[in-house]
Amino acid sequence: HSPWWPTFTLLWVIVQGLFGKYTVTWKLYPLIVTLHLLGGMALLALLVAQREAWRDAAALVTPPAIRRMLVFLTVAVWVQIALGGWVSTNYAVLACRGFPDCNGQSCPPMAWGEGVTLLRELCFSGHGALLSFEALVAIHMVHRLFAYFLIVLLLATAWMMWRTRDAPLHLPALLLAALAIWQLASGLSNVVLGWPIVAALAHTAGAAALVALTTSLVL
Repeated sequence: HSPWWPTFTLLWVIVQGLFGKYTVTWKLYPLIVTLHLLGGMALLALLVAQREAWRDAAALVTPPAIRRMLVFLTVAVWVQIALGGWVSTNYAVLACRGFPDCNGQSCPPMAWGEGVTLLRELCFSGHGALLSFEALVAIHMVHRLFAYFLIVLLLATAWMMWRTRDAPLHLPALLLAALAIWQLASGLSNVVLGWPIVAALAHTAGAAALVALTTSLVL
């Protein structure tokens, strides 16, 4: 087999080690912590890619329309994981209480500019002032609103795959639908139950499962 996959994976583990170092030495700098999360997901994707490249089974033949949908879905999953990491690293999970409203309002006050500023320390804005509550609400709401889109996209992709006559596509379709429900339930549990550790771990595990599944389907 090609030595490039494991070589690059080894280098990526070293990069992850550096992110781990700076997570501590930079005192939970939100951008570094978010990149550390994305790096962990990338490492998982690399391992899945190697499995797909080396396995002896015949490759799954996916119709072009569904393949394009899967590529789009994979990009959307990564965007949502980045948004979720930004919520977690800024401790904005509990900025919105209740569902579907946020703090009793369908459109609460939000400070978008503060929320999307990447180069800043934890709890501080880009100008050095304390991060406002409205910025935390904005961070939370971006993740929540994009989640609605991603859930619909997951279910639509699962339905397209289920409608095909290719039986090998039916199991991945069921898995996509199941993970959509899992992520919705675990995400709501974080908000409604006050961010319990079990729900947080379940939500992260669901994200990792989506990365593994979508990576295997697009390769």
